Amino acid sequence: MARAGESDDLAISAMIAILDAAYGDAAASVSCVLCAAWDAAAPIQECAQLHPPARAYEPGQFYKRELPLLLAVLSGRTPAPEIILIDGYVWLDDEMKRPGLGAHLFEALQGRSAVVGLAKTRFRGVGSGFAITRGRSASPLFVTAQGMKSDEAAAGVRGMSGAHRIPTLVRRADALARAALVRTE
Repeated sequence: MARAGESDDLAISAMIAILDAAYGDAAASVSCVLCAAWDAAAPIQECAQLHPPARAYEPGQFYKRELPLLLAVLSGRTPAPEIILIDGYVWLDDEMKRPGLGAHLFEALQGRSAVVGLAKTRFRGVGSGFAITRGRSASPLFVTAQGMKSDEAAAGVRGMSGAHRIPTLVRRADALARAALVRTE
């Protein structure tokens, strides 16, 4: 699903790709919103893809469910985005010894793109050093990164467009993935 006048086959030439996935009984979907800078107010391009139902969730193994979807939406797209922002964690601990979805994505992409994780809830083991607030919300977001410094990633997320806790383009990626599933039901 591309914006009017754009192809579903995106040529990722933007600096940042914001990815999200959604799951239903009959299908799974993944979205990609591309923007040129952290503070971009509007996407350059966007798409959503439908896929067969995702594999069942395995506690502690979330990446097995979502990683194939993220790789599919990025597949064959060149050049790779400089930064990929995902809904979730890159690291599940402060010592960067327990890889989360983002670390697995970074490894699968052979380090061609920095990966930034943006999580809405604290994962036990991740300290407050990764917490940022946005807008008027007192509820923090948790930022982790691989391929770039965590403080740079946190500053980038903090500076994203939108007056609310969740940045505008992150909300857009979520809405695209969910909308693609609605069409299957």
